[in-house]
Amino acid sequence: MTALWTSEAARAATSGILYGPDWRASGVSIDSRTLEPGDLFVALADMRDGHDFVGTALEAGAAAALVTHRPAGVAEDAPLLIVKDVLTALEGLARAARARTGAKVIGVTGSAGKTSTKDLLARVLGHQGKTHAAEASYNNHWGVPLTLARMPEDTDFAVIEIGMNAPGEIAPLAKLARLDVAIVTTVAAAHLEAFENVDGIAVEKATIFQGLKSDGIAIFNADVDTAPILAAEAAQHAARFVGFGEHADAMLRAEKVLLSDNASVVEGRFADAPFLFKIGAPGRHFAMNALAVYGAARLVGADPDIAACDIGQWRAPPGRGQRETLLLDRVEDFSIELIDDAFNANPASMAAAFEVLSAISPRQGQGRIATGRRIAILGDMLELGRDEADLHRGLADHPAMAVIARVDCVGPRMRVLYEALPAEQRGRWVETAEELVDEAHRLIDAGDVVLVKGSKGSRVSLVVDALRKLGRVADKRAE
Repeated sequence: MTALWTSEAARAATSGILYGPDWRASGVSIDSRTLEPGDLFVALADMRDGHDFVGTALEAGAAAALVTHRPAGVAEDAPLLIVKDVLTALEGLARAARARTGAKVIGVTGSAGKTSTKDLLARVLGHQGKTHAAEASYNNHWGVPLTLARMPEDTDFAVIEIGMNAPGEIAPLAKLARLDVAIVTTVAAAHLEAFENVDGIAVEKATIFQGLKSDGIAIFNADVDTAPILAAEAAQHAARFVGFGEHADAMLRAEKVLLSDNASVVEGRFADAPFLFKIGAPGRHFAMNALAVYGAARLVGADPDIAACDIGQWRAPPGRGQRETLLLDRVEDFSIELIDDAFNANPASMAAAFEVLSAISPRQGQGRIATGRRIAILGDMLELGRDEADLHRGLADHPAMAVIARVDCVGPRMRVLYEALPAEQRGRWVETAEELVDEAHRLIDAGDVVLVKGSKGSRVSLVVDALRKLGRVADKRAE
C-alpha cells in the first residue's frame, strides 16, 4: 500500500496524540459510506457528527480515525489520532501536504464557471503531469482542506476550487493552498443575500489573490464591470497579473469567438503569441472559461499545443450545460436536444445559457407540431437578496428571449418572470418542480431544443430526469 499519510506524519501535522498501533493511510475520507479500505477517517461535525460513524468506518477498513475523543463502543486498541478540533487538524494535514509537494497549485473562484473551469484545467494538465483535483465541488471550509490533504507528495499540478457564501471565506482557504496561480472566472450577481452589491462580491472574489506565493500569478476576467477591483487587488498580491477576455486591454485576449451548434472557437493572442483552439461546447461563457484554462496551463509550463488539443475534447458535464440528444422514436428518428444546466443559476449564468439555447437550431418536420421550438424550463435563482424579484423579472429582457418559443417557470421567485413574459410565450408556472414531472411528456415535442436551468434548490433536475425517461440518450455530448 502506498502511504499518503503515516501515523507519525499525521501526528506531526495535527499536533495530535496517537493511540493504538502505527498505521499507514492510502487516502482521506469524511464519509463512512464511501470510505475505501486504508483511508484515514476524519470525524468532522457537519450535518452529522462524524464521531457517530467511527466504529462503522473502522469496520469498513479505515486505517485510523481522526477524532477529538474515543467514541462510545470503539475498542481501546483502535487506531486513533486524537486532536483538539477535527477541522483544525484537517487544515493541519492540508498545510503539511502542501508544504511537502513541489506541485504547481492553481486556485479557481468566480460567480460562475468554477467547477467547469476546474474540471477542464484538471483534464488539460492531467495529460502533462500527475494532476490532483477534487472529483466534486469540494470548495468550502472543509472541502478545500480535504482536497489538499488528499494530495500525493509527487503531484505535478493541483487544481483547487474555492467558493464562498459570505464575506471573509475565500482568503483563508487560498492562503492554506499557497497558490502559484489564482483565477477569477467572472463576477456576477450571486450570493447577494450576503453582500450589498456586485462590487462587494468582486472584493471578496479578489481576496483569492491574497493566497498567492511571492512569485504567484493572478488571472482575472477583464470583461466584467468590476475588473478594476480585481486588477487592483491583483496588483497588491501578484508578481504578475493577466486579464483575460475580449476587452481590448486584456493580455490574454480573444480576438474572435465563433459559436456554433456544437462548439466554440477562440482565436486570439497571449502577450505577443497568437493562439487558436476549439472547445467542444457551444457558449461564450465556456469559451471564456477555456481561455482562462489555456492561459493558466501556459503559465505553469504546460505545452500550449497539447493543451489546445485537450480543450477541444472537453464537453460540458451533467447539470452544468451538458447537451444530449434524446431519441423519442427509434423508427422515425424523432428526437429532442436537451441542455441540462440544472445545478446552479444566477442572472449571468442564465444569460449565458440563453445564448447557448439561441445558437442551437431546432429540427423541423418532426412530431405533432412539426415546427421545432426553443423551450426554456427555468427554476428559481436563489440567494439573490433584496433585488431577487427585479433580477428574475429582468430575464424577460434578454435578447435571446426573442427566439425562445415557450418558457415554463418553476418556483415562487420565477412567478415574476412568468408574469413579465408575453402571453404567447408563457408555458406553465408551478410552485415546485415535482408538479412538472408528470407533465414532462406534454412540455416537449420532437424537434425541440430544451433548456432546463435553475439553482440546485429549485430541484429542476427532477424535470431533467423526467425528460430523459421519455426516450433514449442517442448522443451525450459529455464525458
